[in-house]
Amino acid sequence: MPLPIIDPARYEDQLATKLARYRADFAEFDLPEPQVFRSAPLHYRLRAEFRLWHHDGRIDYAMFDSADPKQPILVDSFPPAAEPIATLMPRLRDALQASEALRSKIFQVDFLATLSGECLVSLIYHRPLDEAWEAAARTLAADLNIQLIGRSRKQKIVLGRDWVQEVLAVDGQRLRFQQFEGSFTQPNGEVNQHMLGWARAQAKRVGARPQGPGDLLELYCGNGNFTVALAPLFGRVLATEMSKTSVNAAHTNLADNNVANVTLVRMASQEISDALAGGREYRRMQGVNLASYRFSTLFVDPPRAGLDEGTIALAKGFDNILYISCNPETLRANVAALSATHRIDAAAAFDQFPYTHHLECGLLLQKR
Repeated sequence: MPLPIIDPARYEDQLATKLARYRADFAEFDLPEPQVFRSAPLHYRLRAEFRLWHHDGRIDYAMFDSADPKQPILVDSFPPAAEPIATLMPRLRDALQASEALRSKIFQVDFLATLSGECLVSLIYHRPLDEAWEAAARTLAADLNIQLIGRSRKQKIVLGRDWVQEVLAVDGQRLRFQQFEGSFTQPNGEVNQHMLGWARAQAKRVGARPQGPGDLLELYCGNGNFTVALAPLFGRVLATEMSKTSVNAAHTNLADNNVANVTLVRMASQEISDALAGGREYRRMQGVNLASYRFSTLFVDPPRAGLDEGTIALAKGFDNILYISCNPETLRANVAALSATHRIDAAAAFDQFPYTHHLECGLLLQKR
């Protein structure tokens, strides 16, 4: 994808174009008017990755355009970067430039920041990291007040910790999350807060009905981003995730937020769909009594490929499907597959990625 042009003056027009496409693509499904959650036009990204380009005796941050992938575009500043990253970038580059131990054969730098102001930096090298590197890196981490990780082939040196502590304001609460280097986190923190708030509002509507909230099945739960926010609104929650790092983070985040009604299993969506359909027994489901759950709602936040056929079949049996999608194309295909059994009751648009064609969508589907 070509590098976007960051121009706040064009933000509203670009968002309007995305919303028009969203409405048109889902018109045949009687899409309700979506709630729209805008991004800040600048300093919205809490994650950023840059190559470090060595030239003329100095190093600079660099990005690459897919139209000319071999030609670096040198970057002095990056307007989408959250303030902690934007402030840190020139200071870090100058410090690396001034230290041979830190500069030698470095080729990439990754930033992970939080709305609460913490920052973790990963320095990635084409050489083994030795004691001289570690001594210089410890000084750097202290000087810049950051968590720092050094990586090279088969090496990971953590100076401090390999996670940052995020605090999100959602529906009058402060939710705490450990966000680990290398694992998925929502890149736009402010919009993430809106996503969690909207999801909670839909869950409250479901729970306000005479039959009550029932239990929740969540697939692709990641580090518990939505689990922590939604679990208190249901009787019990069964949540699934495949990544070991994310599962460990989810356990920590549930405990940190005093959420005690969640059972978390490391399984793929296809496996849990098979288990709920009466398929084979799964070792990872030992001790989980599926028959004891009173599922009323399915929550999914799948990867770009959307839901597989087995999960679509499973979803058809739920009264409520709360769906967050990073890909409107696969969302549309999934909604079409569910249209005989479910209608769209509520919709939202979350502009996670300004100045791109990407639009995060939220739908509440209810059984006909």
